[in-house]
Amino acid sequence: MTSDRRVSREIVERFHNAFEKHRHEDVDDPISEGCVLENTAPAPDGARYAGREACLAFWKGVASSANLIFKAEEISGMGDRGIIRWQPRRSEREGDWVRGVNIMRVRDGKVVEGLG
Repeated sequence: MTSDRRVSREIVERFHNAFEKHRHEDVDDPISEGCVLENTAPAPDGARYAGREACLAFWKGVASSANLIFKAEEISGMGDRGIIRWQPRRSEREGDWVRGVNIMRVRDGKVVEGLG
């Protein structure tokens, strides 16, 4: 595994673990000052968050939600990209979850872009 690929995977894995463990404070470190987040909600076009503080406010709100259970299906790195295939669950009941994907871009050990 190349260095960029390994670093990208490690950063997005650490980012995802903050959601699985509901440790919103762990989202702080891997997010860059110029980060941009594009989210799928609200439909149909989603929302765009620009800047570290805007991205952190959104992600920390999600990570601290006691009503969501996050499960990674796969985390991988490809160059400066990290990909997280995940399931947010409202419960363990059948059909009470969806699948999603986050494509993260990493530069200098920090997330600079999140597309979900």
